[in-house]
Amino acid sequence: MGARSQRRCLPGPIPNPEVKPFCVSPITVVRKSTGKEVTVPHSFHPGSILDPSGRLRPVLRSGDRPFLRSVIKHHVFEPTLKEGSIAMPIDTVDIFGSDQVGIHLASVGSVVFHPPELPQPILETLEQTLELEMHSLSVGGSNLIGALVCGNNRGIAVADIATESDIDQLTSFGDVVVMEGGVNTAGNLLIANDQGAVASPSIPHDGLEILAEVLGVQIVATTVAGHDVVGSLAVANDQGVLLHPDVTPDEALLIEEILGVPPMVGTVSFGSPYVGAGVCASNSGAVSGTKTTGPELNRIEDALGFL
Repeated sequence: MGARSQRRCLPGPIPNPEVKPFCVSPITVVRKSTGKEVTVPHSFHPGSILDPSGRLRPVLRSGDRPFLRSVIKHHVFEPTLKEGSIAMPIDTVDIFGSDQVGIHLASVGSVVFHPPELPQPILETLEQTLELEMHSLSVGGSNLIGALVCGNNRGIAVADIATESDIDQLTSFGDVVVMEGGVNTAGNLLIANDQGAVASPSIPHDGLEILAEVLGVQIVATTVAGHDVVGSLAVANDQGVLLHPDVTPDEALLIEEILGVPPMVGTVSFGSPYVGAGVCASNSGAVSGTKTTGPELNRIEDALGFL
C-alpha cells in the first residue's frame, strides 16, 4: 500500500455536483495487482441519476438510493445474428430502466465491469457487442460502476466508497488507485485509453502523478466544453474519442494529442451531450441507451473506429 499524500484544500467553490469544495486527500491508496479472483456478495443499491436541475450525478448517500426497477427494456439496433454472421459493433440497451448505460458500465482494458443481477439477455448483448470478459461488481454497494471506476489495460482508478472486498476484486485486473474525498468519482473525472488519460482540473497535481504511474500513461488536466466532469462528457477507446458537441478547439487538440486518437463530437439519447454517461465502448463495439437515434449511433460508430 502506498504512502498517504498530504491533505490539501481544493480552491473553491467548485460548481460540479460530483466535486465538493472541502479539504481532501486526493489520491491516496495504490495497490498492486494480486492476479487472482476474489468474489464479493452480489448486493447493491442503485444511485439516483439526476439532480434537481436534471443533470447527471451519482448519489453516494445511502438514504438517497431508490429501489431497483425490475422492468428492463432491451432494444436491438441490428437484426438477430444468424450462424456464421459477423457481430455488429453497436447495440442499444436500457439498464435498470435507465438509458444512461455509461454510468452503469465500466469498460477497463479487457473487462467490462457491470452491476450484479443484470438479466441474462442484457449480459449476452453486452458480451456479444463489446467482446470483453464480463465481470459482476458493485462499488461500495452502488451499481453506478461507470461513474465510479475508470482505467485501462495497466491500472484502475476507483472511488473511495469501494470496500476492501471491492478493491481486492479489482486488483485481479491490475494495479488499483483509490481516489479519496470530494474528487473520488473516477468514471466522471477521467477519460483513459492505452495511449493516455485526461483528468478533470479538480484533481490536484499530486493526484495526477499517481494516476499517471498506475495507468502507465501520460495524463493532462483539462475541461471538456468548459466543464470539469470530463468522464461524463467524452467516451474513448484506442481508435477514437467522442466528445461533447461544445468542446472547444483547444480542448479537442489537447485531448487528441494525449489520447493519440482523432476526436469527433456527437450526442446520445436523443440529443444529450453527456456522451460519456450514455455510452460504454471497447475497441470492438459500443452500447448506448435505447433512446439513442440512428444518426447518433452512426456517429458513435464513426468516432470510435467501427466503420
